[in-house]
Amino acid sequence: MADNQMLDRAFHSVMQRFIDTGQAPHYTELASALDVPVEEGRQILHDLVDSGIPAWLHPGTDYIVSFPPFNNLPTQYRISVNGQQSWFAQ
Repeated sequence: MADNQMLDRAFHSVMQRFIDTGQAPHYTELASALDVPVEEGRQILHDLVDSGIPAWLHPGTDYIVSFPPFNNLPTQYRISVNGQQSWFAQ
């Protein structure tokens, strides 16, 4: 399992990507942001989701579905800032 400092960096990276783009990063993008090999980025993503935060991946995949307060799949809960709707909530 990744150490807490790496998990904190990964959490911040995922949150920042949601804020900036309205979408979760793919683990290859996470690996790039963390400056680690791709497979290590995939494992860090799984470690982060398994750490107890109320986030989850689509079953059987490495794709983020939900990462509180954001949802990567459209929901009825739309978030708008300054009239721009780019995000969905859990």
